[in-house]
Parts: sequence; structure tokens; C-alpha cells
Amino acid sequence: MSSAAPPPDSVAFCAELVRGHDFPRYAATLFAPAAERRALLALYAFNVEIVRVRDQVSQPLPGEIRFQWWTDLFSGLVHGSAEGNPVAAELLRAIRDFDLPVEPLSLLVDEHQFDLYNDPMPTLTALEGYLAATSSALFDLAARIMAPPSEAGEHLARHAGLAQGIVQVITSLPRDASHRQLFLPQQVLASHGCEMEDVFAGKDTPNLRAVLEQLAGEAQQHLTTAMSLLADVPAAVRPAFLPLSLTRADLKRLSQPGRNPFAVQPTSRLRTLWTLWRASRSREFTK
Repeated sequence: MSSAAPPPDSVAFCAELVRGHDFPRYAATLFAPAAERRALLALYAFNVEIVRVRDQVSQPLPGEIRFQWWTDLFSGLVHGSAEGNPVAAELLRAIRDFDLPVEPLSLLVDEHQFDLYNDPMPTLTALEGYLAATSSALFDLAARIMAPPSEAGEHLARHAGLAQGIVQVITSLPRDASHRQLFLPQQVLASHGCEMEDVFAGKDTPNLRAVLEQLAGEAQQHLTTAMSLLADVPAAVRPAFLPLSLTRADLKRLSQPGRNPFAVQPTSRLRTLWTLWRASRSREFTK
């Protein structure tokens, strides 16, 4: 690597940030080579910083200001202060060393402005556009870190991100509803006669179950397509897609009869590691 190494604490800071706030992605980086793992952690730490803005501000304006700082960074308008931010320093290093495009990073920031407001997601198409610019973009950038970009990798990343993102929308329903924030598309709610106020009130209705069943079906289609596309990309790229094994496990759990969609499900780091380890040794990710 040609770049001067930033202080070691920047590397540790990013690793701890991802470990604490996005353990599944942190665990997935354990299966990547050292240099690539460092860049992946920088990318995922950046995502954590963006995603958690909505929990750190009480009004949209402060969040907009934080997002603007990152937008300015990618435009080259932030200089001295960038090196003082460990996540920015590591991300800039990853961009230089792996020739990552900044446009999708900037677009990811723009899309997450939606998180700052309580506007409902209007349509399934809008949700897919949001997830393509966020979840799919992360998969694509991670794949670029692991190996040179390819059309097959981009196609895989899109479906992987849509599958993972839709599942995240379903699993985050208890938290989002308590904040009167709705990522379930209004279009889908209306088609099943599900009222937004019932969702915000935490009512487990047959109408809501029909909405979630449709979304889970959409996620399953994207997951099936993504898993079938793994064989089209080089083996070196596949560790970037190991989180798909967790998405598959989540979908299986979400389909359990009688599951309360508003019950917060406990997470197990040991189970996460076990699922990723098994996937890393499976034919899907090695052949």
C-alpha cells in the first residue's frame, strides 16, 4: 500500500465502532485478508456513523449538517478536520488504496436523509431505490475492495442489498413503529387494508401480517437470485457476501408461525459467528 498509515487508534476505533453497532458485518470481516479487512471496517464504520445520526439528533437540521460534512468530504471541501476524524481518515485511505468511487458513498449519505423525517415510505419501488443506494451500495463497495469490479458483481450486490434491506425493514419494525417512522411502503399497506396508526400502536393484525408476508416474499426472491449469482463472481469476492447467510437465517426465523412482529428478537453473537463460519466453508462461497 502506498498511503501513509494513519495512527493505529484510527484502525482500532473503526473496528470497535462496527463491532459495537453492526456486529454481523464486523464478524463477516473476520473472514477477509488483513488489508481488505481494514478497508471493509472503514466502509462499515462510515455506514454506522451515517445510520446512527437519526438516533443522535432530535431535529432534522443537526442531522442535515452532519450529513453535509460527509458530502463536503467526498467533494474535497473538507481538509484538515478530516484527518482528525478516525472514520474519515480510514475511509479516505480505503478510497485511495482500493480506488473506490466516491459517488455511491455520497449518494448513500443523501438517501439516509430520509431517516431524519417521519415521512412514510410511499411505494415498494421507492423502498427498493432507497435500499439500492444504501444496502446494495455497501455490498458493491465491499466487493470492489475484495476484487476488481465486474458487471456480475454489481448485479449480485443489487439483489443482495435488496434482500438484506427488506429483511432489516421487517426486523426493525418494533423500533421504527415506536418512533412513528415507517419504512413499510404505504402502497403495500393500502393493498392489504393495513392502517398506519395500527402499526404505530403496535397492533398485530392479519392485515399487517399480510404486508410482512408480501415483503418477506420479495426478500426471498432477491435472496434466491443473489445466491444463484455467487457462482458468477470470483471466489475472492465472495467473503463480501457472507452476510447473506445471516439474511437467509433471518428469513427462516421471520416465517415461523405465530411470530409477533412487534416482539424484539434477542441476538446472539455466537450464533452469528457460527452461521458465518459455516457459510464460509460451504460450496456456495468456496466453489
